[in-house]
Amino acid sequence: MILKTQTLPPLFLKIIRDKATEYPFTGDYNNHEEAGTYLCRQCGLALFRAKTKFHSGCGWPSFDEEIMGTVDRHPDADGQRVEIVCARCHGHLGHVFQGEGLTQKNLRHCVNSASLDFVADQTVKDTEEAIFAAGCFWGVEYYFKKLEGVLKTEVGYAGGHKENPSYEDVCSGTSGHFEVIRVVYDPEKISYETLAKYFFEIHDPVQVNGQGPDIGQQYLSIIFYYDEAQKKCAEKLKSQLEKYGMKIATHILPANVFWRAEQYHQDYYAKIGKQPYCHGYTKRFS
Repeated sequence: MILKTQTLPPLFLKIIRDKATEYPFTGDYNNHEEAGTYLCRQCGLALFRAKTKFHSGCGWPSFDEEIMGTVDRHPDADGQRVEIVCARCHGHLGHVFQGEGLTQKNLRHCVNSASLDFVADQTVKDTEEAIFAAGCFWGVEYYFKKLEGVLKTEVGYAGGHKENPSYEDVCSGTSGHFEVIRVVYDPEKISYETLAKYFFEIHDPVQVNGQGPDIGQQYLSIIFYYDEAQKKCAEKLKSQLEKYGMKIATHILPANVFWRAEQYHQDYYAKIGKQPYCHGYTKRFS
């Protein structure tokens, strides 16, 4: 299990850790209809299948059944409601209500969107996460989406000091952020080591000032690790390439807050129907 607490923006922490509630009708998943699975945003455990989601009119995602054994219930601090939390990491999800007659199961898990992540996979049981920086995030996402076992990608910004940076902030160099990709994957189908090797193979890890024609701090090569296992794996692969005679410029840094980039950046090359201009695949590991 990887706890993603250090990469969650303040709003997410306020809800998941401090048990706040997002405003109704504002969450990303309130009107979300896609088939798949809703995960715990803090630890990646699969909590709800999309087929159990229904429109309750309350303004928050509603489910009439959880995946068995994944959701715990506790008396709420208000003494009236029943709080629901992730059974593994105990992150706050919302509340559960019975007896409303809204579905045949007569049960409503009222969940904050910020407590959830979504993947378009209807059978996944658990997920893990990785964050990489390898130049322009459009091209990095283009390649990672090709991998079997990668369930979700998001491009964004990490490593800086300004809260909720815009693309303009990052491009100006004043926020200290790098263009990164967040990769959610099924560890039963693909390993972190496979992802990290692929990272080294889809960009030029010896370039020190950017990637291809894109020059600047935001385009540097970085592996952001969540735990000691990811750190050791990244260091091992970097050392292996250096033994091959490559002078690897990739930095290996602890993960910090991930800020999702503007919507027009997500799946950019799929939207415009083109291919990356500064990324390509080169096999580097035997």
